[in-house]
Parts: sequence; C-alpha cells; structure tokens
Amino acid sequence: MISLFGSISQILEILLALAAAPLLTGWVNQCRAWLQNKSAPSLLQPYRVLHKLFYKDVVLAQHASSLFRTAPYIVFGCMALACSIVPTLSTDLPLSAAADAIALVGLLSLARVFISLAAMDVGTAFGTMGARREMLVGFLAEPALLMVMFAASLLTQSTLLTSIVAHLIHQDLAIYPSLAFAGVAFTMVSLAENARVPVDNPATHLEVTMIHEALLLEYSGRHLALMEWAASLKLFAYSCIGIALFIPWGIAEASHPMALISALPILILKLAIGGAVLALIEMTSAKMRIFRVPEFLMTAFLLAVIGMLVHFLLGA
Repeated sequence: MISLFGSISQILEILLALAAAPLLTGWVNQCRAWLQNKSAPSLLQPYRVLHKLFYKDVVLAQHASSLFRTAPYIVFGCMALACSIVPTLSTDLPLSAAADAIALVGLLSLARVFISLAAMDVGTAFGTMGARREMLVGFLAEPALLMVMFAASLLTQSTLLTSIVAHLIHQDLAIYPSLAFAGVAFTMVSLAENARVPVDNPATHLEVTMIHEALLLEYSGRHLALMEWAASLKLFAYSCIGIALFIPWGIAEASHPMALISALPILILKLAIGGAVLALIEMTSAKMRIFRVPEFLMTAFLLAVIGMLVHFLLGA
C-alpha cells in the first residue's frame, strides 16, 4: 500500500526537478562567468530561453520523420522519470521500488538512443557526427556508471538507491575507500555524460569539437526547448545521484512533513556547492581531443572497479 506521504514526496520530487533543473544550469553558468572574470548572465536566463523557445514556431527539415518529432518528448520523459527515481528529498518514493540503479542507467541509455537516432534522421553531416560521438561516449560511460552503482550497492547488498541512501544515513560520517574511488569515477562519468569540459564544451559551436550541440542543430521551437530542458534535467539527475551515493545526509526518512521541509534547504545547499565545484573543474581543465575520451572514460571504469575490489579486500 502506497502511503499518502510517499505519494506527496514523489510528486514534490518530480515538480522540484522540473522547476529547479534550469536553475541549476543557470547557477553553473554564473559560476563559470565569475571564474572567467566576465559579466555573469542572470540566474533566470535558462527560464527565459525556454519561455522564448516554447513560443517560437517549429521548423522541420523536409525529410524529417515522426521519429524526429517524437524524440524530444521521449528524451524529456526519460529524464523526468530518472529524476523521480533518485531520492533527493525523501527515501519514501513509490517509483523507486519499481526501478533500481540498473533501470536508471537504462533510462539514460534509452534517451541517448533516441536523441542519436533523431540526429541521424534528417541526414545532415553535423547530426550524424554528433550521434556517432554521443554513442561513443555512452558506450564507454554506461559501464563505468554501472560499476559505480555496484560499488555503492555492495555496502547494502541492494541496487535500490533508496536502500543505499537509507543505509548510509545511519552510518557514522567516515571516508569509505571503495566510495572514494567510486566518487572520482562518478565525477569523470558525470562530466562526460553532461557534455562538460574536458570531454565537451557546452559553450562552443565549433564543428570539430561539439558533441551535444551537434545533436540539436536541426531542432527549433518547442522541440528545442524540450531538448534543452531535458539536458538540464540530466545535469540535475546526475547531481542528485552523486548526492544520494556520496553525501546522503539530510535526505528525509521519516513520514513527517517537517522532515521533508528540512531536507529542501539542505538539498539546495548541496546543489549550489556541487554546481560551483563543477564550474571550477571546467575552468581548471582543458578540452581534450575526441580521441582521448576513451582513455578518460576507461580510467573512470578502472577506478570504479578498483573501488569494488577495495570493498572486497577491506570490507569498507
């Protein structure tokens, strides 16, 4: 029987993700501008961009199929569902019991497949190039992300994120060697999956370097708005996954409204710190060549595997 509090928590988490994801993107952009000693854009700039795009007409390529028109809705739905699985405010989430960490990675993979197929659908050179690069990154990043999830699940013998969070909350504040390796690996995977430096640069449109932007060149209007919103949701989802696995303290467990209310400012503080750290990493890193990306992601995979081995050897 699904509790009333669980249903409320689930709805609040979905609404929070939809509302706060563009804000997180705006915060990261602000921090990047400050670190570059530039005039920072408004924190609400992503909302203004989405508002403008939703009111623009959609221009479709002549040979665009129904896949091209449907992909933005599927990608957006996958990212919204992924955010609803990750415990951000509470561990009492009805949807989390139906989808564990493996299903979460599957949702992210499904979104990648559709956005890549849609980019190739219209037959442009840039779209095909971006799709190939996106699938290359995904082919290497998904196993590394799974190994990170498995390294964290060894502590609780469960791949449910809510179970992992509930277990870690009751543990003393300590550094687990296995989670330390997994945390470094997760950071590297998160940079690659969210098209961030050093793997990609979201602020450029140079055809020799871009990955994510090449996938969206043929989109306009509400379709482009959904894709941009989905990208913000993906960044929000990865940020919340990192919080749930490595700094879960503050996430509510008790079925009480006050526990849920107190978890909100803690989450905002964690996201603010995480966004600033992300901007700092980008500013202190150089964009690598696309041929070096496999080495980067294989290193993340090996670090996650080392984290699992450390757990088996040390039990921590």
